[in-house]
Amino acid sequence: MIPRAAIAVALVLVAPALGPRTASAVDLSPSEILADPDRFDGRSVTVRGTVTELRELGNAYFSFDLTDGERAIRVLSSGTPACGSGAAAAVQGVFQKVKREGYKIYSEVEAGRVTCEAR
Repeated sequence: MIPRAAIAVALVLVAPALGPRTASAVDLSPSEILADPDRFDGRSVTVRGTVTELRELGNAYFSFDLTDGERAIRVLSSGTPACGSGAAAAVQGVFQKVKREGYKIYSEVEAGRVTCEAR
């Protein structure tokens, strides 16, 4: 029979590797997401890049493209824009490869948070 102390030590050593998996966002560029959209579909992501093509969509929403200089991904957010065109930004949200709301929208991040960043 294995002594309880040995089992306790083994659990202490192994537990961190098997520990709880948190649903933290993956930090990526638009190019990384768009290179393998199936991998990130429905996942929480943090995307960093430069804001372009800022569009206000009525009083409640706005959208913009976030580019890394090679590729751009569309971002949809509620409220008022935190960053203007040309600003560096980090977007935390859920990536959707295809979104259907009466029509198809491809490769969009539905933002929970948009933060301006210093360059």
